[in-house]
Amino acid sequence: MAVAVITGSAGLIGAEAARFFANKGLDIVGIDNDMRRQFFGEEASTAWSRRRLENELKVYRHYDIDIRDQSAVTDLFERYGASLTVIIHTAAQPSHDWAATAPLVDFSVNAGGTLNLLEAARQYSPDACFIFTSTNKVYGDTPNRLPLVEQATRWELLDDHPYGPYGIDENMSIDQTMHSLFGASKLAADVLVQEYGRYFGMKTACFRGGCLTGPGHSGTQLHGFLAYLVKCAVTDTPYVVFGYRGKQVRDNIHSFDLVNAFWHFFEVPRAGEVYNIGGGRYCNCSMLEAIEKCQRLTGRELQWSYSDVNRAGDHIWWISDIRRFQTHYPEWSMRYDMEAILCEIFDGVSDRALRSEAG
Repeated sequence: MAVAVITGSAGLIGAEAARFFANKGLDIVGIDNDMRRQFFGEEASTAWSRRRLENELKVYRHYDIDIRDQSAVTDLFERYGASLTVIIHTAAQPSHDWAATAPLVDFSVNAGGTLNLLEAARQYSPDACFIFTSTNKVYGDTPNRLPLVEQATRWELLDDHPYGPYGIDENMSIDQTMHSLFGASKLAADVLVQEYGRYFGMKTACFRGGCLTGPGHSGTQLHGFLAYLVKCAVTDTPYVVFGYRGKQVRDNIHSFDLVNAFWHFFEVPRAGEVYNIGGGRYCNCSMLEAIEKCQRLTGRELQWSYSDVNRAGDHIWWISDIRRFQTHYPEWSMRYDMEAILCEIFDGVSDRALRSEAG
């Protein structure tokens, strides 16, 4: 039986990938030690997601492994060997702000953990496809130098700019920019994944995501803005918008659409590929627009406030140009727009709140 190893398997993308690839007939080996709870507190724990996976998927086997543990990672890959056909690496420390509080931990998880996985795959499963969930933060704050125009509810890049019609492509420079420590550790991992593809000929891809979202997100203030925004609206929790007059723009891609892209790559893999991936021009919003949509969805006013201090290295405007991936995999398309994403998150947050109240 073909086996998929999924790191961060109880997280948003990991859990979606586990279900998707299980439905395609693969056995699933999940690696997740719930470090998200250590990073962000109990509200961000993915324990509920792990329990759901174990209950729903007969082909799912969970390993409580820290990807920084080289010996444990190596032993796991040696155990599964050639039966391992795909590694989907979603485990990470995902926050700018948290990274600055513990740079050594951040780098050891994001860069060191990735290297452990790559080397174990090279030694024991060299023919497996290695898919890495990277980030648009590898470009640092270079996007903030774009000639943005302030509009009523958002910053925008006009159509006469090369990035205007479709968004930012993979040719944007990663140099001479402030990445944040999180962005730097993810960039190190991103380059390693590319190098194992180009130097060793492994089938690797870096998917540089915009805002990855969906109902499986354990949103918290430091990570997962749409999920956390909806959670605040449902629970009457105050929400803070940081900088840029609340007009900063993010493209958003549903976890299903991203994992479906993974599947297309897995079916026809390439070596050392890099893709910007996100909602693109099809699915994006500003903070102010997201708040308005959330209030309409929930039928209540959100308790929100504004801070003039933006997060260091944060993007004012990000929309992914996804045409490179679409050119390589023309049969892939997105199922979820903004309205559909928000409705699913609302249903998921409401369901978890009811389950919590019921004990």
